[in-house]
Amino acid sequence: MKYGVVVIGGGPAGLMAAGRAGEIGARALLLEKNKNLGRKLLITGNNRCNVTNKECFSREMINRFGKNGKFLFSVFSKFGVKETISFFENFGVKIKIEEKNRAFPESDKSQDVLNSLISYLKKHKVKIRTESEVKDIIKSGNKINKIILSSGEEIIADKFIICAGGKSYPETGSSGDGYRWAKKLGHKITKLSPSLTPIIIKEKVVKKLEGLSLKNIRINLYKDDKKIDSIFGDAIFTADGISGPAIIDLSRKISRETLKKMKFQIDFKPTFSFTEFDQEIQKSFQKNSNKIFKNGLDELLPQKLIPVIVGLSKISPMKKVNAITKEERKKLLHLFKEFDLEIKKLAGYDKAIITSGGVQLNEINPKTMKSKIIDNLYFAGEILDLDGPTGGYNLQICWSTGFMAGESSTNIE
Repeated sequence: MKYGVVVIGGGPAGLMAAGRAGEIGARALLLEKNKNLGRKLLITGNNRCNVTNKECFSREMINRFGKNGKFLFSVFSKFGVKETISFFENFGVKIKIEEKNRAFPESDKSQDVLNSLISYLKKHKVKIRTESEVKDIIKSGNKINKIILSSGEEIIADKFIICAGGKSYPETGSSGDGYRWAKKLGHKITKLSPSLTPIIIKEKVVKKLEGLSLKNIRINLYKDDKKIDSIFGDAIFTADGISGPAIIDLSRKISRETLKKMKFQIDFKPTFSFTEFDQEIQKSFQKNSNKIFKNGLDELLPQKLIPVIVGLSKISPMKKVNAITKEERKKLLHLFKEFDLEIKKLAGYDKAIITSGGVQLNEINPKTMKSKIIDNLYFAGEILDLDGPTGGYNLQICWSTGFMAGESSTNIE
């Protein structure tokens, strides 16, 4: 049987692309190598599925996607946040808006989002084949002739859409095969790296802080002693580094840099200036003047952080608080406001939410998602050199590019 459109990859972009192609009337086939569709989709947003971010609706928010954000203007204007929310609500999945404009299903169940997409495919008679791994893609000239499955079966179609995802969460089947196919077909692949990921820190002291959660701190990112980014938010220490929402978002910047001479500088008390917090320290010390130093910081720091700060300050832990000198207090102040941690590396793809890098965008038509190299090839989703911060931005890329690829692939040319 010859198909009108074959979509490779049953993640969010592939589900949307296949459904849209079928909705327009194409004989569509969706191929997924896993036993079940949408494995990665189910674990997004802590299994709640952060389907989009309402801020994606505004033009200026394109900047949140970095230098490649302008590529998204066309697809967002065609199928953006409003259309995404309407799509899911039309399939019975009510959407709620939470903190930082993040959109979730009211049920807090990612399974409901996946079920709605599967219903979309079935409604429009898309043929679904799971446990169908693509082994190779065969082209002649600037056109794909067929794809070959690992079983040896050959599949022929008029159009092909690659939605194979990236390399993040490899346990869900994301092996990076799509990059290999794209490269074989003549496309350039930009530098790949894990992104939206925890950060591994060089200092061994972080092990002592494992599990410590910090709220409303300022984290500055430095490279060669020059501040290149800054974020206010929450973080948590891990056994070998640091994670949490603020760190995860900063990792996007880090993934685009060489890691040599990069560090975080944490301000534990960002609402105070140096002078103001020096006064706070003095007030606390006066109140606890008879305490020894190691017991005199309870009002200023989380308990787990105190022995680390005491050790780094080089002040005797048994010294009376009222005997601490101005110079010692100044050193302590800098540890509160400028706590340095040298970056060793990004955590691997197994802990990354997305992959940074992908198919080079100047080789793709932003209005159709069609390849400029292969006449009957389209791309959508994480395989593209597009990524945004946490909070639903990356799923919106999948919905928008998937919809556009599915629609454009059915057009008569």
